Amino acid sequence: MNPNSLKRAGRANADRMPIQSVTFDLDGTLLDTVADLAEACRRMLAELGEPPRSEEEVRHFVGQGIAMLVERCLTRDQKPEPERLAAAVAVFQRHYAEVNGQQTRLYPGVREGLAAWRASGLPLGVVTNKAARFTEPLLAHMGLADYFAVVVSGDTAAHKKPHPEPILYACRHFGVAPQHNLHIGDSKHDIAAARAAGCTAFCVPYGYNEGEPVDSADCDALVSDLLAAYRLAFTQDLKDK
Repeated sequence: MNPNSLKRAGRANADRMPIQSVTFDLDGTLLDTVADLAEACRRMLAELGEPPRSEEEVRHFVGQGIAMLVERCLTRDQKPEPERLAAAVAVFQRHYAEVNGQQTRLYPGVREGLAAWRASGLPLGVVTNKAARFTEPLLAHMGLADYFAVVVSGDTAAHKKPHPEPILYACRHFGVAPQHNLHIGDSKHDIAAARAAGCTAFCVPYGYNEGEPVDSADCDALVSDLLAAYRLAFTQDLKDK
């Protein structure tokens, strides 16, 4: 990849290097899962007698876990009552378990980027707000599970992103100080979680990000894909370009 294609927000913070571990967001960073999520939402809403949502709407709803996705699907004039939301979440989960992975696709450069990161010898992890019952089968189905030493799902730690705890959980597992961890995601929640944890934050521009594209000024680097992130982190002559 041509280094000139990298979009950067200044220099990656040099005092946080060298990188000793890397954590990755899942939906919108490694995998394009929106088609499966949209299908599960379609089935849920049909079963509940609710009007449908478009795939583009669902794309903007993704980012803070299943309960928030379902709440946004149901919210028209006002938010659903807690009992109704809980029932709808259960319906969504049943349908999503049936379609999880069927239409999911790897983003370009993901497998090549993960291979490069793994070859570096650094421990790698996934930090996602998706529940473990869906995360782990999805990673296995897509042939990615073996890349990761730890998977932190939305129900693994006490909090979800943008809280720092999921990233800190991964760092504890690695035995790496947070300032030596690089987190790569696609949204403001990834940036906020990384910042609060004390990590370097790289972002990709192609994810979901709840309809709010990440600003290069908010992260340490905006990179075109995972392989570009690897090259930026480890190639000294890219630091001033």
